[in-house]
Amino acid sequence: MDFGFSEEDDAFRAEARSWLAAHADASCDKRTWERTLGAAGWIGLGWPEAGYGNRTATLTQQVAWAEEYARSGAPGRSGHIGENLLAPTLVAHGSDEQKQRFLPPIAAGTELWCQGYSEPGAGSDLAGIRTTAVRDGDRYRISGQKIWTSLAHEADWCFVLARTEPDSRRHHGLSFLLVPMDQPGRIEVRPIRQLTGTSDFNEVFFDGAHARVEHVVGGEGQGWRVAMSLLGFERGVSTLAQQIGFTEELGRVMRGAVESGAVADPVVRSLLVRQWAELRTMRWNALRTLGGSGDPGAPSVAKLLWAGWHQRLGELAVRVRGAAASAGPADWSPTAPYELDADQRLFLFSRADTIYGGSDQVQRTIIAERVLGLPREPKGAV
Repeated sequence: MDFGFSEEDDAFRAEARSWLAAHADASCDKRTWERTLGAAGWIGLGWPEAGYGNRTATLTQQVAWAEEYARSGAPGRSGHIGENLLAPTLVAHGSDEQKQRFLPPIAAGTELWCQGYSEPGAGSDLAGIRTTAVRDGDRYRISGQKIWTSLAHEADWCFVLARTEPDSRRHHGLSFLLVPMDQPGRIEVRPIRQLTGTSDFNEVFFDGAHARVEHVVGGEGQGWRVAMSLLGFERGVSTLAQQIGFTEELGRVMRGAVESGAVADPVVRSLLVRQWAELRTMRWNALRTLGGSGDPGAPSVAKLLWAGWHQRLGELAVRVRGAAASAGPADWSPTAPYELDADQRLFLFSRADTIYGGSDQVQRTIIAERVLGLPREPKGAV
């Protein structure tokens, strides 16, 4: 498939590759790296507007940047929530004052964001949230709990979906608030330890936390509309970059199968070929749907495809290692965190792939209701 790269796009790719080769340092701390990206204008390429310290790029150039970034071995991003989720939402729904206040620091890499959506009783069913925001003069006081909040322990700000209309139900009476995280005594972040030993997700407790009235995006009571708009930005060019990483992981698993002799097993060979073929299919599907609109099932189909694929790759990674996969790379010590090698981390972390970002069950419900037109799942009174 010809994705339509022009000479201008090729020049952009060459510039991106050269810059990354000169600046990417896997040992660089994430905040420093975000500022490095921002200073060179590489944050906000996909925004429909320039003028906030960012440069803009065509869709094909965004693909080129994402692919070169994935290949470069650059540090993992901690600013992607602000760049790829909040910023497009502010462009679509925010006031001029909100855009001027929040977009330049995101583009500069100086303010990091997290997403306050899921709650213990409202994960897959987002409309069931119970966090409240009560108007108090020129600000709101927020009380409630969010969970599975990625990067909350590093974030400067959080966009929070809260109930601003007392006794409202479901998707009515919600507002989308921008909340500063530096509020000792009013906001508590508790990291959640995962199977991998890391804590990328967090619980966040709000106890009278403040949010200014002018930091309500889209107007009071319009939170559901804004929140749904944001979810539409979650998948796009980043899917292709993700697949570059998948390709590298698959290559490592294949090399491991050869080294361990597992490739002699015809079942293992068949599984390896299937993983390769499915990854190629996912790439063509991503290119086919990239930049499209009006297909409510496309994001859900893509999520189902890659989540299941990645989980099966993790299972295959430990299968080709055999019994050796159960032993860590270092001697175990009761006084130190346990260590995992790359294949073990892949196996354990990929267990979450079919849950976060919308579980497989949720994706199938979306396809059933919005694409196939099947009866809607009962969710209680509205």
